[in-house]
Amino acid sequence: MATLRRIHRRDFLKTAGPAVIAAKELARPTPAWNSAPNAEPQTEGKPRLLTGCCAYSYAKLLKTGKMTMEDVIRKAVELGIDAVDMTGYWFKSSEPAYLASLRHLAHKNGVCFSGAATGASTVQADAAKRAQVLEEIKKWTDVTEALGAPHLRVFAGKLPPGATVQQGVQWTVETLKAACDYAGKKGITLGVENHEGITQNADVCSELVHRIDSPYFGINLDITNFVATPQADAYAQIEATLPYATHSHIRDVFENGQAVDLDRVWPLFARANYKGFMSAEYEGEEDRSTGVPKLVEKIKTLCRKYSSV
Repeated sequence: MATLRRIHRRDFLKTAGPAVIAAKELARPTPAWNSAPNAEPQTEGKPRLLTGCCAYSYAKLLKTGKMTMEDVIRKAVELGIDAVDMTGYWFKSSEPAYLASLRHLAHKNGVCFSGAATGASTVQADAAKRAQVLEEIKKWTDVTEALGAPHLRVFAGKLPPGATVQQGVQWTVETLKAACDYAGKKGITLGVENHEGITQNADVCSELVHRIDSPYFGINLDITNFVATPQADAYAQIEATLPYATHSHIRDVFENGQAVDLDRVWPLFARANYKGFMSAEYEGEEDRSTGVPKLVEKIKTLCRKYSSV
């Protein structure tokens, strides 16, 4: 695979569209990263690709109260999956008794939690707001610990008007370095999602990993969220960030409506010796009662094909 390079701002904006118009300094030299600074020795050729599902797959039902987080745990049993990514936006509370009840229900049903999430954005120009975001991440680190989960998904986000990509990166590094210091003491890893905003570019994700430089930090890799460039399509950017992946979200359709070639994606995870969850995140128009199981079955089939377990 060719080395990813920054592209000229005008070319990028033609490709990426209005969502990143605020990114005025995207075209800057690519650092010569070597390997992940937090990479630990791993067994060669033993990828462990485990099937999971993100609670966000049921967002429409959770938003309307037609489904609860307890129901999500029970759904995991129906789906026959290994773990649930407990998107915390629809928790009834963050009180210890409620979190303990979720943890107990999961244990009784043989379901583990692959992680939790907080929606706070680190791309804040105001120092006081960044401090608030750090406190929010610490709060959800505590929630994650109470659930018995090992991973917390965090977000960088979209740039405020007039801000540059490099400023956004600096704010994110500042906030997440401190957050990792806190989370690491609890054995919890923070994974920044390559979601809408500055992290939709693999080079930015790699830069964050190397500058934060913590064994408790990496990328929550959503295979559909990278913005393709003339130099690197989505598949190349997935491959470039896989050494840093701490968790993954799997959809079978890109944002532009094009189908994802999952048979092309899974070998990338296998060759990278990825060990972790491939969590279905269904956002299609089909009813969840049929759409989610279909996506999960695709994931199961591919995991059986490419995983060592």
